[in-house]
Amino acid sequence: MDHIAYQDRLRAVLMNREAAFPDTEFDRRCLALDRHLDMAGLDAVLITHPADIYYLTGYNTFEVSVYTGLLYQSGRRVLQVPSIETGPAVACARCEEIIGYPWEGPGEILGPLADTLASMGSTIGLDLWGAGLRSGIVDGLKARLPDHRFVDASGLLAPVRLVKSDLEIACLERSARITEIGIAAARAAVSAGVTDNEVAAAASDAMLTAGTEFMSMQPIVVAGLRSSIIHTNHRRFAIAEGEPVFIEVGAAYERYTAPLMHTLVAGSQGPDSRMLQVARMCRTLYETLINAMVPGHTFAEAAAKADTELAPLAGDIFFSGVYGYSVGAQFPPSWVEGTGFIARGQETPFEENMVFHLPLCLRIPGLWGMGFSETVRVGPSGGVALTRNSWVLQQSD
Repeated sequence: MDHIAYQDRLRAVLMNREAAFPDTEFDRRCLALDRHLDMAGLDAVLITHPADIYYLTGYNTFEVSVYTGLLYQSGRRVLQVPSIETGPAVACARCEEIIGYPWEGPGEILGPLADTLASMGSTIGLDLWGAGLRSGIVDGLKARLPDHRFVDASGLLAPVRLVKSDLEIACLERSARITEIGIAAARAAVSAGVTDNEVAAAASDAMLTAGTEFMSMQPIVVAGLRSSIIHTNHRRFAIAEGEPVFIEVGAAYERYTAPLMHTLVAGSQGPDSRMLQVARMCRTLYETLINAMVPGHTFAEAAAKADTELAPLAGDIFFSGVYGYSVGAQFPPSWVEGTGFIARGQETPFEENMVFHLPLCLRIPGLWGMGFSETVRVGPSGGVALTRNSWVLQQSD
């Protein structure tokens, strides 16, 4: 049978069986987006970022490298997927229509896409800075719909996604418990002589056993000199006595991730005075940030307060400049939601129930990196941790 017959057969027995949330939650999200569409003067929007499509429909698949589009207008969601993905679309997605296209024939995307968008109005928003939108699709739509106006709608959904519902908070809390199990397993696996891969494997196995879905990022484990290089990962290196071991993991629960960073020192000799100094700075930054994450205060104001605390070490330590980034529902290759950053120049005000990962990793180039973090919800008077990290820099043995 072809993908159309496959879709029809599945509808009879599996329609919405895998949906992560009730209709009321998706209705809430869509109504919020409708208001932003109206304010932007848009008739419809083409959404191609996998996490945004999931957010509005529940469409969930591990195959996120192929083009998928959600053609959205108030009261109508049309999901366009490759033929091999019609199964997940039927089982997971809350939408009014599913359009399949041949997986092996992406050139057949444009006809149905243009016809459907033409029926939705004349002013169409495109997420030109988002993931998943191919330039060929943009050019093809403009050629096929010359009388339509295409507007950059990048970031249209960001303010909607930034503030989490009670159901989303609950998913992040479930992720946090599984993430903590991964950190505990990684800590127990660290010892002088084991490899970084063995530590990563322990974390991964523990989280999979505890119930994580496929993760947005695999466990990150690096030690010693390599931990001073941002975004390196395990690669079969043996961990030496006295080396700091940097660990970062994040479990996925209904695609929501609450990450954690943790560091400990391999062996029995314990951390030296410089390691302890940097670890204490991580904690100082954390306390400064959660006290500054007050509704009405801006992301930039919180970052400025943290900058002041970090200043005595700033000449010796590399820090990314981002004290926090929003997290929520995401797909590989990242758990970063991308809707908000606690950093200089970011003038968005905090609102209650925004959720951020505070990645406080300080690196001395050519020596080591030291990182601790929490995933934090904005409460009525400051940040409230969803995760439960140990902030004591300890040795493994």
